[in-house]
Amino acid sequence: MENLDSVQLLNTAIIKSKEKEIDQTYEERLKTVCSTPVFGALNKAIASLSESQKISRDEAAIKIVETIRELDTIWNDYVMMEGIDRLKTLLKKQ
Repeated sequence: MENLDSVQLLNTAIIKSKEKEIDQTYEERLKTVCSTPVFGALNKAIASLSESQKISRDEAAIKIVETIRELDTIWNDYVMMEGIDRLKTLLKKQ
């Protein structure tokens, strides 16, 4: 039982500590982003994908976000590997 209490205390502490990191202007930032041409283009992409694949707009939006996240992950991995390769090269020279 004591372990469960400790876990709950730690979870609460983690959540509270993250609260300090939140940019409280998220509503204003969201409004700003939604009024950009890029957001308009994304909206058109959602509609186009939905129509061409005969899926709902929700599904299309999810697929687009998942694809962008996957691209971001791929490039993060690529950049990390490039950095590791450069470090290996530098270490070999020493």
